[in-house]
Amino acid sequence: MTLQQLRYAVCIAKNKSMNKAAEELYITQPSLSGTIRDLEKEIDTQIFIRSNRGIEITSAGEEFLSYARQLTEQYQLIEEHYGFNHISKKRFSVSMQHYTFAVQAFINVVREFGSDEYEFAVHETKTAEVIKNVKFQKSEIGIIYLNTFNEKAITKILKEDDLEFIDLFPCRISVYLSKNHPMAKKKKLSLDDLKDYPCLSFEQGENNSFYFSEEVFSTYDYRHVIKADDRATFLNMMIGLDAFTLCSGIICEELNGGLYTSIPLDTEDRMRIGYIKKKKMILGRLGERYIEELKKFG
Repeated sequence: MTLQQLRYAVCIAKNKSMNKAAEELYITQPSLSGTIRDLEKEIDTQIFIRSNRGIEITSAGEEFLSYARQLTEQYQLIEEHYGFNHISKKRFSVSMQHYTFAVQAFINVVREFGSDEYEFAVHETKTAEVIKNVKFQKSEIGIIYLNTFNEKAITKILKEDDLEFIDLFPCRISVYLSKNHPMAKKKKLSLDDLKDYPCLSFEQGENNSFYFSEEVFSTYDYRHVIKADDRATFLNMMIGLDAFTLCSGIICEELNGGLYTSIPLDTEDRMRIGYIKKKKMILGRLGERYIEELKKFG
């Protein structure tokens, strides 16, 4: 098995096409196919399923590719660190629950390194997807939260996936709503104060367990609940329906605008914002800078 074979496999997985991968790698499609067949034979594992629709990755292939990405990315870090003669493209990907501050930290890193040759990716997505993306190294880092309710369940999942959670900062729980909301002038709110207003919750798809919820108190018996997929819809609902959601209280007006506010929730419970990564894996330079930016919001 060679580093070149691993790079070829990772490239095919990224493009989901043998032809596109061959173009990116500047080799012929038959040569690429032959290299991958030799690799699959050597490791006695089918990585890809070829069909007229393109390339599909097998479950065994997903596991193999997670290790292949780690090795190729670690080799790239060595190239960058020790200044090899060619310029390596910087790659950094992060997945996150729906946190504006995590997006802002990502923007800050892109602004800092944007003058160089780079390839950045950001995935604001469901909790299970954040974990999956880090597990299979689609993202180097994932941003999630833990609290007393979900910690045991989420920690168990992370352990099974060979991931670790590292604390960034604790924060109190806040109510996020429009500045024109009837409750927007209060200095503190209780769930009883909000009983007549819709509660917004991010849709978690097939993994719709209470433990995967991005909002604390997911088991509370709210009178009105509205599920949505993205922050933009949340913001529209806050204005149009006087809806609210529960969050960390960290607001980035530069991204969300100045029409919203957060008010502390009357509770002793707290959130722990942190990041997940592969165990024993050293973060790259961009990953370390991203964590530094995140800590500024604590």
